Amino acid sequence: MPDTQALVNDFLNQLKKRKIEGSQATAKQTAELLRSVISQTRVPYTNQAGALIDSVKAVGERLIAANPVELAVGNIVRRVLHIIREEDVSLTTAAMAGLNLSAVSDDEDDADRDDRPVLSAAAVAAASRSTLRPPSLQTLLEDVPDSAAVPHTSSSGGDSEGKSKSADKSSRSRKLKHDVIEAVNELIQDINTCHEQIAEQAVEHIHQNEVILTLGSSRTVLEFLCAAKEKKRSFRVFVAEGAPRYQGHLLAKELVARGLQTTLITDSAVFAMISRVNMVIVGAHAVMANGGVIAPVGLNMVALAAQKHAVPFVVLAGSHKVRDYETAPSIVTAETIVMTLWKQVLQT
Repeated sequence: MPDTQALVNDFLNQLKKRKIEGSQATAKQTAELLRSVISQTRVPYTNQAGALIDSVKAVGERLIAANPVELAVGNIVRRVLHIIREEDVSLTTAAMAGLNLSAVSDDEDDADRDDRPVLSAAAVAAASRSTLRPPSLQTLLEDVPDSAAVPHTSSSGGDSEGKSKSADKSSRSRKLKHDVIEAVNELIQDINTCHEQIAEQAVEHIHQNEVILTLGSSRTVLEFLCAAKEKKRSFRVFVAEGAPRYQGHLLAKELVARGLQTTLITDSAVFAMISRVNMVIVGAHAVMANGGVIAPVGLNMVALAAQKHAVPFVVLAGSHKVRDYETAPSIVTAETIVMTLWKQVLQT
Protein backbone atom coordinates (compact mmCIF):
# COMPACT_ATOMS: atom_id res chain seq x y z
CA MET A 1 0.00 0.00 0.00
CA PRO A 2 1.44 3.44 -0.89
CA ASP A 3 2.74 5.60 1.92
CA THR A 4 0.14 8.10 3.11
CA GLN A 5 2.63 10.95 3.32
CA ALA A 6 3.67 10.41 -0.29
CA LEU A 7 0.02 10.45 -1.41
CA VAL A 8 -0.61 13.66 0.53
CA ASN A 9 2.45 15.40 -0.90
CA ASP A 10 1.55 14.37 -4.45
CA PHE A 11 -1.99 15.68 -4.06
CA LEU A 12 -0.71 18.91 -2.52
CA ASN A 13 1.51 19.51 -5.55
CA GLN A 14 -1.44 18.96 -7.88
CA LEU A 15 -3.55 21.44 -5.91
CA LYS A 16 -0.84 24.10 -5.82
CA LYS A 17 -0.21 23.80 -9.55
CA ARG A 18 -3.95 23.57 -10.27
CA LYS A 19 -3.56 20.42 -12.31
CA ILE A 20 -6.98 19.10 -11.23
CA GLU A 21 -9.82 20.48 -13.33
CA GLY A 22 -13.28 20.91 -11.86
CA SER A 23 -14.71 20.72 -8.36
CA GLN A 24 -16.07 17.20 -8.88
CA ALA A 25 -12.63 15.74 -9.65
CA THR A 26 -11.12 17.70 -6.75
CA ALA A 27 -13.79 16.52 -4.32
CA LYS A 28 -13.45 12.91 -5.42
CA GLN A 29 -9.66 12.84 -5.08
CA THR A 30 -9.87 14.59 -1.71
CA ALA A 31 -12.31 11.97 -0.40
CA GLU A 32 -10.16 9.12 -1.74
CA LEU A 33 -7.05 10.59 -0.09
CA LEU A 34 -8.82 10.99 3.27
CA ARG A 35 -10.08 7.41 2.98
CA SER A 36 -6.47 6.25 2.63
CA VAL A 37 -5.47 8.37 5.63
CA ILE A 38 -8.22 6.82 7.75
CA SER A 39 -7.41 3.26 6.69
CA GLN A 40 -3.72 3.66 7.59
CA THR A 41 -4.24 5.51 10.87
CA ARG A 42 -3.48 3.50 13.97
CA VAL A 43 -6.24 4.01 16.53
CA PRO A 44 -5.76 3.44 20.27
CA TYR A 45 -8.14 1.51 22.48
CA THR A 46 -9.46 4.76 23.92
CA ASN A 47 -10.62 7.85 22.01
CA GLN A 48 -10.52 6.15 18.62
CA ALA A 49 -12.66 8.82 16.96
CA GLY A 50 -10.36 11.50 18.33
CA ALA A 51 -7.35 9.84 16.72
CA LEU A 52 -9.11 9.66 13.34
CA ILE A 53 -10.31 13.27 13.62
CA ASP A 54 -6.80 14.51 14.44
CA SER A 55 -5.35 12.68 11.43
CA VAL A 56 -7.99 14.03 9.05
CA LYS A 57 -7.69 17.56 10.44
CA ALA A 58 -3.90 17.57 10.06
CA VAL A 59 -4.14 16.54 6.41
CA GLY A 60 -7.19 18.70 5.71
CA GLU A 61 -5.54 21.90 6.91
CA ARG A 62 -2.65 21.34 4.51
CA LEU A 63 -4.99 20.63 1.61
CA ILE A 64 -7.10 23.73 2.21
CA ALA A 65 -4.00 25.94 2.50
CA ALA A 66 -2.59 24.53 -0.75
CA ASN A 67 -5.45 25.95 -2.83
CA PRO A 68 -7.97 28.06 -0.88
CA VAL A 69 -9.77 28.95 -4.12
CA GLU A 70 -11.01 25.37 -4.54
CA LEU A 71 -13.80 25.32 -1.96
CA ALA A 72 -14.67 21.66 -2.59
CA VAL A 73 -11.58 20.57 -0.65
CA GLY A 74 -12.75 22.18 2.59
CA ASN A 75 -16.28 20.88 2.02
CA ILE A 76 -15.11 17.27 1.75
CA VAL A 77 -12.76 17.55 4.73
CA ARG A 78 -15.63 18.75 6.91
CA ARG A 79 -17.97 16.09 5.52
CA VAL A 80 -15.48 13.35 6.45
CA LEU A 81 -15.04 14.81 9.95
CA HIS A 82 -18.82 14.78 10.33
CA ILE A 83 -18.91 11.15 9.19
CA ILE A 84 -16.37 10.15 11.86
CA ARG A 85 -18.32 11.88 14.62
CA GLU A 86 -21.60 10.44 13.39
CA GLU A 87 -20.32 6.85 13.27
CA ASP A 88 -18.72 7.25 16.69
CA VAL A 89 -21.99 8.47 18.20
CA SER A 90 -23.81 5.57 16.56
CA LEU A 91 -21.45 2.99 18.08
CA THR A 92 -21.56 4.75 21.45
CA THR A 93 -25.36 4.69 21.46
CA ALA A 94 -25.36 0.99 20.60
CA ALA A 95 -22.87 0.28 23.39
CA MET A 96 -24.97 2.17 25.94
CA ALA A 97 -28.03 0.19 24.89
CA GLY A 98 -26.06 -3.04 25.30
CA LEU A 99 -24.86 -2.08 28.78
CA ASN A 100 -28.48 -1.79 29.97
CA LEU A 101 -27.64 1.02 32.40
CA SER A 102 -29.61 1.19 35.66
CA ALA A 103 -28.92 3.02 38.94
CA VAL A 104 -28.37 1.22 42.23
CA SER A 105 -31.30 1.75 44.57
CA ASP A 106 -31.01 1.73 48.37
CA ASP A 107 -34.35 -0.09 48.65
CA GLU A 108 -33.27 -2.90 46.36
CA ASP A 109 -32.95 -6.31 47.94
CA ASP A 110 -29.58 -7.97 48.19
CA ALA A 111 -30.95 -11.00 46.39
CA ASP A 112 -31.93 -8.90 43.41
CA ARG A 113 -28.47 -7.36 43.33
CA ASP A 114 -26.88 -10.79 43.21
CA ASP A 115 -29.17 -11.95 40.40
CA ARG A 116 -28.22 -9.24 37.90
CA PRO A 117 -25.23 -6.90 37.63
CA VAL A 118 -25.99 -3.21 37.86
CA LEU A 119 -23.98 -0.05 37.35
CA SER A 120 -23.36 2.41 40.12
CA ALA A 121 -24.82 5.90 40.16
CA ALA A 122 -21.43 7.28 39.13
CA ALA A 123 -21.43 5.10 36.04
CA VAL A 124 -24.95 6.16 35.14
CA ALA A 125 -24.01 9.84 35.59
CA ALA A 126 -20.93 9.37 33.41
CA ALA A 127 -23.04 7.74 30.74
CA SER A 128 -25.57 10.57 30.89
CA ARG A 129 -22.84 13.15 30.41
CA SER A 130 -21.53 11.11 27.52
CA THR A 131 -24.96 11.24 25.90
CA LEU A 132 -24.86 15.04 25.92
CA ARG A 133 -21.31 15.15 24.57
CA PRO A 134 -20.59 11.71 23.11
CA PRO A 135 -17.02 10.47 23.54
CA SER A 136 -15.59 7.58 21.58
CA LEU A 137 -16.89 4.12 22.32
CA GLN A 138 -13.75 2.96 24.11
CA THR A 139 -13.67 6.09 26.31
CA LEU A 140 -17.20 5.31 27.47
CA LEU A 141 -16.33 1.73 28.33
CA GLU A 142 -13.09 2.68 30.08
CA ASP A 143 -14.96 5.19 32.29
CA VAL A 144 -17.14 2.43 33.81
CA PRO A 145 -15.95 1.98 37.44
CA ASP A 146 -14.68 -1.35 38.69
CA SER A 147 -17.63 -1.53 41.13
CA ALA A 148 -19.91 -1.95 38.13
CA ALA A 149 -18.14 -5.04 36.93
CA VAL A 150 -19.61 -8.50 37.41
CA PRO A 151 -17.98 -10.37 40.33
CA HIS A 152 -15.63 -13.13 39.22
CA THR A 153 -16.26 -16.58 40.60
CA SER A 154 -12.79 -17.86 39.82
CA SER A 155 -9.38 -16.71 38.63
CA SER A 156 -9.66 -18.77 35.43
CA GLY A 157 -12.95 -17.07 34.67
CA GLY A 158 -11.29 -13.68 35.18
CA ASP A 159 -8.52 -14.54 32.76
CA SER A 160 -10.97 -15.64 30.09
CA GLU A 161 -13.04 -12.49 30.62
CA GLY A 162 -9.90 -10.33 30.29
CA LYS A 163 -9.09 -11.98 26.99
CA SER A 164 -12.67 -11.48 25.88
CA LYS A 165 -12.53 -7.76 26.71
CA SER A 166 -9.24 -7.38 24.83
CA ALA A 167 -10.71 -9.07 21.76
CA ASP A 168 -13.84 -6.94 22.12
CA LYS A 169 -11.74 -3.76 22.11
CA SER A 170 -9.95 -4.85 18.96
CA SER A 171 -13.21 -5.69 17.21
CA ARG A 172 -14.72 -2.31 18.12
CA SER A 173 -11.61 -0.56 16.80
CA ARG A 174 -11.98 -2.33 13.47
CA LYS A 175 -15.72 -1.68 13.51
CA LEU A 176 -15.33 2.11 13.77
CA LYS A 177 -12.78 2.33 10.96
CA HIS A 178 -14.83 -0.04 8.81
CA ASP A 179 -18.02 2.00 9.27
CA VAL A 180 -16.22 5.27 8.56
CA ILE A 181 -14.59 3.90 5.40
CA GLU A 182 -17.94 2.54 4.19
CA ALA A 183 -19.54 5.94 4.72
CA VAL A 184 -16.69 7.66 2.84
CA ASN A 185 -17.18 5.16 -0.01
CA GLU A 186 -20.82 6.20 -0.18
CA LEU A 187 -19.71 9.84 -0.29
CA ILE A 188 -17.37 9.08 -3.20
CA GLN A 189 -20.19 7.28 -5.00
CA ASP A 190 -22.45 10.32 -4.55
CA ILE A 191 -19.75 12.56 -6.00
CA ASN A 192 -19.30 10.25 -9.00
CA THR A 193 -23.01 10.21 -9.81
CA CYS A 194 -23.95 13.78 -8.86
CA HIS A 195 -24.36 14.91 -12.49
CA GLU A 196 -26.59 11.94 -13.34
CA GLN A 197 -28.71 12.40 -10.22
CA ILE A 198 -29.28 16.08 -11.00
CA ALA A 199 -29.93 15.38 -14.69
CA GLU A 200 -32.71 12.93 -13.77
CA GLN A 201 -34.83 15.92 -12.69
CA ALA A 202 -34.40 17.81 -15.96
CA VAL A 203 -37.77 16.82 -17.42
CA GLU A 204 -39.54 18.18 -14.32
CA HIS A 205 -38.12 21.67 -14.89
CA ILE A 206 -37.72 22.05 -18.66
CA HIS A 207 -40.87 21.87 -20.77
CA GLN A 208 -41.67 21.89 -24.47
CA ASN A 209 -40.72 25.00 -26.51
CA GLU A 210 -39.19 26.85 -23.56
CA VAL A 211 -36.29 29.29 -23.77
CA ILE A 212 -33.42 28.73 -21.32
CA LEU A 213 -30.68 31.20 -20.40
CA THR A 214 -27.34 30.23 -18.85
CA LEU A 215 -23.95 31.84 -18.33
CA GLY A 216 -20.42 30.51 -18.51
CA SER A 217 -19.61 26.81 -18.61
CA SER A 218 -20.76 24.11 -16.20
CA ARG A 219 -20.74 20.36 -16.74
CA THR A 220 -23.74 20.03 -14.44
CA VAL A 221 -25.73 22.43 -16.61
CA LEU A 222 -24.54 20.66 -19.75
CA GLU A 223 -25.70 17.24 -18.55
CA PHE A 224 -28.95 18.72 -17.26
CA LEU A 225 -29.85 20.28 -20.62
CA CYS A 226 -28.78 17.22 -22.59
CA ALA A 227 -30.88 14.97 -20.36
CA ALA A 228 -33.95 17.05 -21.19
CA LYS A 229 -33.07 16.82 -24.89
CA GLU A 230 -32.85 13.02 -24.64
CA LYS A 231 -36.37 12.99 -23.18
CA LYS A 232 -37.66 14.52 -26.41
CA ARG A 233 -37.97 18.03 -24.98
CA SER A 234 -37.64 20.72 -27.66
CA PHE A 235 -36.26 24.00 -26.31
CA ARG A 236 -33.82 26.78 -27.12
CA VAL A 237 -30.77 27.83 -25.12
CA PHE A 238 -29.19 31.29 -24.88
CA VAL A 239 -25.63 31.16 -23.54
CA ALA A 240 -24.01 34.34 -22.18
CA GLU A 241 -20.30 34.19 -22.94
CA GLY A 242 -19.17 34.92 -19.40
CA ALA A 243 -16.38 37.47 -19.76
CA PRO A 244 -13.51 37.74 -19.00
CA ARG A 245 -12.84 33.99 -19.30
CA TYR A 246 -15.48 33.48 -21.99
CA GLN A 247 -16.35 29.98 -20.79
CA GLY A 248 -19.74 30.33 -22.46
CA HIS A 249 -18.08 29.66 -25.83
CA LEU A 250 -17.09 26.18 -24.65
CA LEU A 251 -20.58 25.38 -23.37
CA ALA A 252 -22.20 26.64 -26.60
CA LYS A 253 -19.96 24.38 -28.70
CA GLU A 254 -20.81 21.37 -26.53
CA LEU A 255 -24.55 22.06 -26.76
CA VAL A 256 -24.43 22.46 -30.54
CA ALA A 257 -22.44 19.25 -30.84
CA ARG A 258 -25.19 17.42 -28.96
CA GLY A 259 -27.93 18.81 -31.17
CA LEU A 260 -29.43 21.55 -29.00
CA GLN A 261 -30.63 24.85 -30.46
CA THR A 262 -28.07 27.26 -29.03
CA THR A 263 -27.42 30.98 -29.40
CA LEU A 264 -24.33 32.65 -27.96
CA ILE A 265 -24.87 36.21 -26.70
CA THR A 266 -22.72 38.83 -25.01
CA ASP A 267 -23.10 39.52 -21.30
CA SER A 268 -24.40 43.01 -22.02
CA ALA A 269 -27.33 41.53 -23.99
CA VAL A 270 -28.69 39.56 -21.04
CA PHE A 271 -31.10 42.25 -19.83
CA ALA A 272 -32.44 42.75 -23.36
CA MET A 273 -33.03 38.99 -23.81
CA ILE A 274 -34.35 38.14 -20.35
CA SER A 275 -37.95 39.04 -21.22
CA ARG A 276 -37.99 36.21 -23.78
CA VAL A 277 -36.61 33.66 -21.34
CA ASN A 278 -38.73 31.13 -19.44
CA MET A 279 -36.02 30.03 -17.00
CA VAL A 280 -32.42 30.76 -16.01
CA ILE A 281 -30.31 27.66 -15.27
CA VAL A 282 -26.75 28.13 -13.99
CA GLY A 283 -24.03 26.34 -12.06
CA ALA A 284 -22.18 27.55 -8.95
CA HIS A 285 -18.86 27.20 -7.16
CA ALA A 286 -20.51 26.67 -3.77
CA VAL A 287 -23.91 26.81 -2.05
CA MET A 288 -24.08 28.44 1.36
CA ALA A 289 -26.17 27.50 4.39
CA ASN A 290 -28.72 30.28 3.84
CA GLY A 291 -29.20 29.52 0.13
CA GLY A 292 -26.65 32.04 -1.12
CA VAL A 293 -24.19 30.90 -3.76
CA ILE A 294 -20.63 31.65 -4.75
CA ALA A 295 -20.88 31.95 -8.52
CA PRO A 296 -18.85 32.97 -11.59
CA VAL A 297 -18.32 36.63 -12.41
CA GLY A 298 -21.37 38.16 -14.09
CA LEU A 299 -23.99 35.92 -12.54
CA ASN A 300 -25.12 38.63 -10.14
CA MET A 301 -26.18 40.69 -13.15
CA VAL A 302 -28.16 37.75 -14.54
CA ALA A 303 -29.86 37.20 -11.18
CA LEU A 304 -30.91 40.84 -10.93
CA ALA A 305 -32.30 40.77 -14.46
CA ALA A 306 -34.24 37.58 -13.70
CA GLN A 307 -35.61 39.14 -10.51
CA LYS A 308 -36.70 42.25 -12.40
CA HIS A 309 -38.68 40.21 -14.94
CA ALA A 310 -39.85 37.51 -12.47
CA VAL A 311 -38.03 34.72 -14.33
CA PRO A 312 -37.39 31.47 -12.38
CA PHE A 313 -33.73 31.17 -11.38
CA VAL A 314 -32.38 27.62 -10.91
CA VAL A 315 -28.90 26.84 -9.54
CA LEU A 316 -27.50 23.33 -10.15
CA ALA A 317 -24.83 22.05 -7.76
CA GLY A 318 -23.72 18.70 -6.37
CA SER A 319 -23.74 17.90 -2.66
CA HIS A 320 -19.94 18.32 -2.53
CA LYS A 321 -20.45 22.06 -3.16
CA VAL A 322 -22.70 22.61 -0.14
CA ARG A 323 -21.10 24.60 2.69
CA ASP A 324 -23.60 24.18 5.56
CA TYR A 325 -21.47 26.06 8.09
CA GLU A 326 -21.30 29.51 6.44
CA THR A 327 -23.81 32.02 5.12
CA ALA A 328 -23.75 34.56 2.31
CA PRO A 329 -25.44 37.98 2.45
CA SER A 330 -27.24 37.64 -0.90
CA ILE A 331 -28.70 35.08 -3.27
CA VAL A 332 -25.81 35.38 -5.69
CA THR A 333 -22.52 36.70 -4.38
CA ALA A 334 -19.93 38.71 -6.26
CA GLU A 335 -16.12 38.61 -6.31
CA THR A 336 -15.87 40.59 -3.07
CA ILE A 337 -17.76 37.88 -1.20
CA VAL A 338 -15.55 35.22 -2.79
CA MET A 339 -12.42 36.99 -1.55
CA THR A 340 -13.92 37.28 1.95
CA LEU A 341 -14.68 33.58 2.08
CA TRP A 342 -11.19 32.71 0.84
CA LYS A 343 -9.79 34.61 3.81
CA GLN A 344 -12.11 32.68 6.13
CA VAL A 345 -10.89 29.38 4.67
CA LEU A 346 -7.28 30.41 5.29
CA GLN A 347 -8.08 31.16 8.93
CA THR A 348 -9.79 27.81 9.60
